[in-house]
Amino acid sequence: MATGLAPSRGWASAVVAVLLLTACAPINVSQERELGLQFERQMRNELAFVYDRVIVDYVREMGEELVAQAGPQPFTYRFYVVYDDEINAFAGPAGHIYVHTETIQKARNASELAGVIAHEVGHVAERHIAENYNRSRNTQIGADVLTLGASILGGGMAGDAAALGTGLAAIGLLNSFGREAERESDVFAVRVMAGAGWDPNGLLTFFELLRHEEPRGGPTFLSSHPATADRIVATRAEIAMLDSVGGLRENDGGRFEIIQRRIDLVTGRYRLRRR
Repeated sequence: MATGLAPSRGWASAVVAVLLLTACAPINVSQERELGLQFERQMRNELAFVYDRVIVDYVREMGEELVAQAGPQPFTYRFYVVYDDEINAFAGPAGHIYVHTETIQKARNASELAGVIAHEVGHVAERHIAENYNRSRNTQIGADVLTLGASILGGGMAGDAAALGTGLAAIGLLNSFGREAERESDVFAVRVMAGAGWDPNGLLTFFELLRHEEPRGGPTFLSSHPATADRIVATRAEIAMLDSVGGLRENDGGRFEIIQRRIDLVTGRYRLRRR
């Protein structure tokens, strides 16, 4: 139970010292949950969240449907929609998944959006986010991210203030994945999409969309989730190993298109506010 009393500055300093001394120790599930909450608070300071209940519920329901196929998970996944005109989606610690409005708008059908969300869930479920956090601790950016952890354990305003401005850097840090991590997340996405009744070819066609955008500089998503030709070939082979994709959903009876149109209206309001 919270007492409303902030810990002493000396106690908070001791926490930082302990964290630095144990920087090489892997983050555990409990710590990742706390880091995820702090990360989410930081994102609300730096990003424009969409609060329209219909849009958010649509993404949340799709995400929860996919997570349900992943087997037991140590985290309660949370899904957010962020107003941004770049194609991107990213995962925070402990199952906080963020989807840009432009990603929803660029997707050609509901299965493509499901593919993006499933891929991000995969990075959390396979503990790639935790692995990146652990690796970051020996870098300068890692020290900034470590401050987030210190502020969680210390509970003081000093840690929170020091963390301001690090959130966007943390996104890039936590979502920079190697080839093996991307491969694992692709395999995960194919499996849970099929289990949830979504055609996993949606993941492939979204990759192809990203590659089409690449000559024009490419969306942010490509820099942290490189959609290489090898990945596309490997994912196609993974889909071929399924018994059948016949009858799996590409669309959802027009709901997805309604959400796209609703975003047009809602983001118009955000544009007015940001002027």
